Amino acid sequence: MSNVSHDSETPAHGQQVFTACAFIHRTVDGKEKVFLPKRADTKKFMPGVYELPGGHIDYGEDIKLGLQREIKEELGVEIHLGDPFAAFTYTNKIKGSHSIEVVYFAQLVGNPGDITIEPEDHSTFGWFTEDEAVGLNSHDEDEEVDVIKKGFALLRGETLQF
Repeated sequence: MSNVSHDSETPAHGQQVFTACAFIHRTVDGKEKVFLPKRADTKKFMPGVYELPGGHIDYGEDIKLGLQREIKEELGVEIHLGDPFAAFTYTNKIKGSHSIEVVYFAQLVGNPGDITIEPEDHSTFGWFTEDEAVGLNSHDEDEEVDVIKKGFALLRGETLQF
């Protein structure tokens, strides 16, 4: 592995970047909820936005192991990964890169109280129902909102239309 940083602000002009995110879910008081941290306001890319946690996969790194590494680094906890259920692409104008993001179902290992955040990465976090999660970010609908809706639909056992 190299020592190159792959955060959302490191220049990567013209490069393809692979990222993975976790739809970490659990039942709270009979309601299914998803874990979403809020990006720090100091971030240049998507400041102050609630997001599915995860990050960049290093060159040659297994995508699942990379996602588990990112969650451990960013949140201080381990997760069990389920199946991937969504993938989408986006352009990061700060980095100058094009990203492919794969989203996995995940469950927290241990106690939710063990979650910690790094202030330079995230300012806060929470567990949200589908309606709460969809309404968190004030910007227009985006791919991640669609993924959150899809994740909840699959958890309910709904058949998705293609």
